Amino acid sequence: MAGAAGLLASNVRSSQSVVTQARSRIVLPKPQPTAVPTPEPTPEVPEGSVVPAGADLGVEGMEPLITPNNDYYRIDTALVVPVVDPDMWKLRVTGMVEREVEISFEELLAKPLIERYITLACVSNEVGGSLIGNARWLGWPVREVLELAGVKGGADMVLSRSVDGFTAGTPLEAMTDQRDALIAVGMNGEALPVEHGFPVRLVVPGLYGFVSATKWLSELKVTRFGDDLAYWSTRGWSERGPVKTSSRIDVPSNNAQVAAGTVAVAGYAWAQHRGIETVEVKVDGGPWEEARLAAAISKDTWRQFSADVDLEPGTHTVQVRAADSSGEFQVDKFTAVAPDGATGLHTVTFTVE
Repeated sequence: MAGAAGLLASNVRSSQSVVTQARSRIVLPKPQPTAVPTPEPTPEVPEGSVVPAGADLGVEGMEPLITPNNDYYRIDTALVVPVVDPDMWKLRVTGMVEREVEISFEELLAKPLIERYITLACVSNEVGGSLIGNARWLGWPVREVLELAGVKGGADMVLSRSVDGFTAGTPLEAMTDQRDALIAVGMNGEALPVEHGFPVRLVVPGLYGFVSATKWLSELKVTRFGDDLAYWSTRGWSERGPVKTSSRIDVPSNNAQVAAGTVAVAGYAWAQHRGIETVEVKVDGGPWEEARLAAAISKDTWRQFSADVDLEPGTHTVQVRAADSSGEFQVDKFTAVAPDGATGLHTVTFTVE
């Protein structure tokens, strides 16, 4: 038994080594167009492919606007991270299509890839939680591979499958509209990290990850919600998972001690695929006051806010709320994360000295 276990561990290490070496040799193609910092988007440089001036308010203590790969949250069902040789990888498009499609990694890299900043959030993220991150993703739009396959009438869902058997059910509309759902190969300028889905994963803006962000992607099955169930749909979670409007205070942190005088209250708000229109803060139960908003990268990314408040020594409490592009504020009643995401207003209490 010990010998068998040792042999298995040796084989796993060997596979990891092969994949690590293969990943290190990958040269990602340039996106069309390139996502680089620039003052403003233009018709040639679409929204979401650039970081506009003023998108980062520069408040000390806040999480970075672009989450580093090593700090990006990881939530999945894999007890052991799958190791996939890109030379052996294939993506199959099956189900309710005119023609099945199979694409190799080499063929995928040869496609006209695009780069977009997209914020992903986990449905298990508590109010004020950290299971959210913003990255620059490189990939091929899902709608283009679905056009290649030819979607048949009556379909309303795409069941994505991981190499380890995990499945997620995504509304077909979210895969075919103009939100730039991606078959992603790159993250923040490098090949996907293994733990984030190397060699290929799914990234769909506007939906919680449990229905939109399948890692180690191997298949897209065009189907119907009435005909197929995804992994989490059989475990008490909702089928479609649109991201709810939410906001979080990063500064001051809960139980912090800050100097008396003008105190910066700052953080993030998000309503992916709708965008953030307004953020307000409330100090010590007083009136809601509008905060300053950073420039938006796009409606599919989170947005920084900041408000300067003058505070005397003592204990203080601050709340935040955000409204999306429709003007509707986030739900203030606290609910649990199950079955479709938490609601409530993030509140921090701190001491001014």
